[in-house]
Amino acid sequence: QVQLVESGGGSVQAGGSLRLSCAVSGYTASRYCMGWFRQAPGKEREGVAVIYTGGGSTYYADSVKGRFTISQDNAKNTLFMQMNSLKPKDTAVYYCAATEYRLAPCSNSGGDFSYWGQGTQVTVST
Repeated sequence: QVQLVESGGGSVQAGGSLRLSCAVSGYTASRYCMGWFRQAPGKEREGVAVIYTGGGSTYYADSVKGRFTISQDNAKNTLFMQMNSLKPKDTAVYYCAATEYRLAPCSNSGGDFSYWGQGTQVTVST
């Protein structure tokens, strides 16, 4: 069973930075799609960034392009997301997610991901 544990959330002022980490255990497949999703109160879950672990191709939501960077450390089984120039609208619970690669481009839809972390709160104040 794949398990994901996020860390690194917190409270920052607008313009600040945070780095989220997701420790992964229980891998059984050789390649995965992994991603970060977020959900703000009263809003639908949004795919923020996705990476294909077998080749490193990435997807970013338009709202975070140029500010967020998703990356992986395969040796440490850890997924990261560096978040710079944070804005109040980035406030949300951020979730790490993973699913086995199925010979198609990684999806940015949460419904296509099988494994989820517990979430970490990110709060950006003005």
